[in-house]
Amino acid sequence: MTHRTTPPPRICPDCDGFASVAVTLGGRDARGHLRIITAHCAACSGTGLVHTRRVREGARA
Repeated sequence: MTHRTTPPPRICPDCDGFASVAVTLGGRDARGHLRIITAHCAACSGTGLVHTRRVREGARA
């Protein structure tokens, strides 16, 4: 008997799986640390994956 497996998750086509990036704002603060912000992919909400849709096959009524 065969076992059904779930399909592997799809990588987000917009960010190619790199969902979060650190962007430097330029310059340093008073302690000498770089000022950075974190940006997340809007398409996958920072997860790097998109949900697959189930496609039902068969006759249409």
